[in-house]
Amino acid sequence: MSEIDLEKLAAGEETAAESAETEPNSPAEPGSPAEPGSPAETGSPAETGSLAETGGASETGRPARRFALPSLGTRTKVAVRAAAVVALAASIGTSVFFFAQDRDKQALLDAHEAARTAACAYAPLLATYDAKNLDAYFKSVLDGATGDWHTQFDSTTKDLRDALTQGQVVSRATDVQCAVRSGDRDSAEAIVVIEQTITSLGTQNKPMPGQLSMVMRLERHDDRWLVNKVNSPLAQRSQP
Repeated sequence: MSEIDLEKLAAGEETAAESAETEPNSPAEPGSPAEPGSPAETGSPAETGSLAETGGASETGRPARRFALPSLGTRTKVAVRAAAVVALAASIGTSVFFFAQDRDKQALLDAHEAARTAACAYAPLLATYDAKNLDAYFKSVLDGATGDWHTQFDSTTKDLRDALTQGQVVSRATDVQCAVRSGDRDSAEAIVVIEQTITSLGTQNKPMPGQLSMVMRLERHDDRWLVNKVNSPLAQRSQP
């Protein structure tokens, strides 16, 4: 061979060697399987079926899977709304119940206090009198009385007048203690203790301490609490 032919042959061998070295790194042919560890095997969002995929096609050409939350049916929505309404109504009902209960309790306490105040105001009228001015005494006692007590006291005023006048009795209330034992909004029973001093012919016209204990039954008439029953010890203690 000539020198020119040898040089061409050598150049061809070098070109073939270079082509052989670059072939492993060349891009894969379209449609050929991916090499292990390539991005195709690690999974793209389209191929892993992520929740973000809602439409379009994957790289493989297959339609992408759609993921969506199930919608509430009409009956379910109605049931949820009904449950909310029931819960709200129950809450309101409970609040109203406790409010009414507290209001009734306070009304009862107010009634008891009004009855106690009336008993404490009436007690000194029973224990304060002067044989020389019994008309005013009888009037004040009857003004705060009702029912059986009014009838009873009114029917004994004549006998009581005679006894107090003969003994020249004078009584003064010095202290009153009252407490409501039982009752409701319209009636109450009160225990009353009265400290008093009594002057009469029997005490040689000297003041003597005394005490009256009684139970009063009161009734409410409009805005007033009136006494309708007394275990009246007045006549007994008023004797000279």
